[in-house]
Amino acid sequence: MIRIGVVEDDPNNRRGLLNHLAMYSEEHGTEFAITEFTDGAELVERYRPEYDLLLLDVQMPRMDGLEAAHRVREVDSDVIIIFVTNMAQYAIKGYEVDALSYLVKPVPYFAFAQEMGRSLARLQRQQGDSVVLTVGGTLARVPTTDIVYVESVKHRITVHTLSGKYSFSGTLKAMEQELEGRDFFRSNSCYIVNLRHVTRVEQHTCVMTNGEELQVSRPRRRAFLEALTDFVGGKPAR
Repeated sequence: MIRIGVVEDDPNNRRGLLNHLAMYSEEHGTEFAITEFTDGAELVERYRPEYDLLLLDVQMPRMDGLEAAHRVREVDSDVIIIFVTNMAQYAIKGYEVDALSYLVKPVPYFAFAQEMGRSLARLQRQQGDSVVLTVGGTLARVPTTDIVYVESVKHRITVHTLSGKYSFSGTLKAMEQELEGRDFFRSNSCYIVNLRHVTRVEQHTCVMTNGEELQVSRPRRRAFLEALTDFVGGKPAR
C-alpha cells in the first residue's frame, strides 16, 4: 500500500490527479491510500511523516507548495515530493527541498505515469531496509522507516509502526541488536525509539510523531540527545 498525499486547491486539477492515480493503479496493480488536501496550510497543519509520496501544487492561496515543502522537510526527510505547476520555472526551487521532479499542468497521463514509475522505484530503494518479525507463526516484513518505537513488557515485545502493532515473545536486547546501525536508540529499559520519528525532547521524555511520550531515563538522556543530534546532522546513531 503506497500512501499518497494530493495537495491541490483547484477541484478540477485535483480530480485529474485522482483519475490518473486510479488509472495507474489499475494498469500496474499498485494499491494507493490517498489523502486529499486543498491547500499547503492544511497539509502542514495535519502533517505526520506517514506518507510515501506528495503530489504538491505550487501556487495555492494560503500557503504555496514551496513553503509547505520546506515545513514538511523539517519533520520528514524521506517523503518523495513531486511538484505540480503551470509555471516550470518554479520547479527549479524544488531542489531546495529535495523534490524528485515536477509535472506541468495540464498533466498528461503519459508524463504522470513516467514520474510515478520513477517515484515508486525510488521508494522501493528507500524501503529496502526492513526487519522480518515472527508473529503468531507467520512472518511479517516491516520497513524500519515505518517503526516508531519498540516496547518491552514482561518478555513481550510490541513493535509500534505507522500502520499498526506487532506483538510477540522476545527480548529488547535481541531487538536492539537487530536494529543496530539503523538510527534507533534505547531510551530506557522498556523502549527502543526510531530517531527519525522523534519530534521533540522534554525533560524526561521524547515525543514521537504519533503523539506518544516515551520515557528517557536519566542515565541515558545525554547519550540519547547526542544520538539524536548526530542523526539530524546525518551521522548514524550510536
